[in-house]
Amino acid sequence: MADFLYQGHGSFRLVSDAGCVIYIDPFAGEGYDLPADLVLVSHEHGDHNQVQLVTLKPDGKILRAKDFISQDKDGTIHYQKIQQQDVQIQTVAAYNRNHPKNACVGFVITTGSKKLYLACDTSETEEMQELAKEQLDYAFLPIDGIYNMDAQQAARCAKIIEAKQNVPVHMKPGELFSQQMAESFPADNRLILKPGEEICW
Repeated sequence: MADFLYQGHGSFRLVSDAGCVIYIDPFAGEGYDLPADLVLVSHEHGDHNQVQLVTLKPDGKILRAKDFISQDKDGTIHYQKIQQQDVQIQTVAAYNRNHPKNACVGFVITTGSKKLYLACDTSETEEMQELAKEQLDYAFLPIDGIYNMDAQQAARCAKIIEAKQNVPVHMKPGELFSQQMAESFPADNRLILKPGEEICW
């Protein structure tokens, strides 16, 4: 059985069916006790890159946005896909006025029967139209409205992406979670996860 732990803010931990342990944007909450096969850092802001919280397995590694992005001379950006045991990770565009396109990524993670989209720090992007083709099970969308889109804008993105369930994350700066802000997210098929809660499959 796989489980996906919401640690709070924009931090997550995945344990796959095969026991692969992956942390995404370590910063908040608890649940850093399992040694990692992989740590994913979507960008280098301090609330997403606290990799010292994680102990790596002997062959564990840390991959940052720059490890997934290549850029042509004409400025075209290409996003890489990797496989870690039974987990496939496709990086996707994530950007806004606070997050340069060439220094920030989101993740589409596929393992077992589920496909998860972690938007990380972003606002609406042109590339979200393509995500509707992925038949996503879950979309995790920031709603802070300061560094990223707000709850209403995130709900618009949810309509574009068409995931089966939409989870609001990355709310009040400095706080793990805000119930009030989570409830202000008006997306269809909304799922509110609190820090420490898991999705299992």
